[in-house]
Amino acid sequence: MSTPTPEGEIRGPGPVVLAVGTDALLVELGSGEETEAFHAEVLRRRAAGELTGVREVVPGARTVLLDGIAAETAGLARELASWPVPPPLRATGPAVEIPVVYDGPDLDDVARAWGVTAAEVAALHSGMEFRVAFCGFAPGFGYLTGLPDHLHLPRRATPRTRVPAGAVALAGPYTGVYPRPSPGGWQLIGRTPDPAALWDPDREPPALLVPGARVRFVEAGRDSDTDTDTGPGSGVEV
Repeated sequence: MSTPTPEGEIRGPGPVVLAVGTDALLVELGSGEETEAFHAEVLRRRAAGELTGVREVVPGARTVLLDGIAAETAGLARELASWPVPPPLRATGPAVEIPVVYDGPDLDDVARAWGVTAAEVAALHSGMEFRVAFCGFAPGFGYLTGLPDHLHLPRRATPRTRVPAGAVALAGPYTGVYPRPSPGGWQLIGRTPDPAALWDPDREPPALLVPGARVRFVEAGRDSDTDTDTGPGSGVEV
């Protein structure tokens, strides 16, 4: 049974639900897998008309934020804490393929950390299949899981003030592709020649990478040389 605490926190056998202001709830999950499943269940229920009062749903690494809740939040918080959540469905369609030139400024550092050559970093990374766990930071930026534990890397000790659009990067368990120039602290291993494909407001959906999508990186030749450093930085760091 879920129990409200004096701080407005709902604890039960499932997730922890926290009130955020007067019209939002933050659901804390125990793992990335649980978060993905819970996010999928929120979207399913909203599509079925069960969460008509929720304006926005924002997944994170281990949280799901429900914002703009029109109704009283305490009752919904108790419901969320006791939802039965099935495992997430895996995308079965073709994987999104992203061409990559593996020539990033951190490629040699990543190779040393992995104990391989730079060419082997490219072969390993392009030989894996990734999945979009959640999106955030900037329109079109997906956090992709799929790296095995022994290949996880920390962020750079000193972030860059400018990372070009299209940069393919690693941090912790994630791979990401910067859709626009910005500051950032991830390890840069390459670049995709067409970063504009990551976010197209005239496309439905605008994001190329959506939660649950399968993704593969395809090694491209170094003559795939499109200038990806366009436009001013966003001022947001990832």
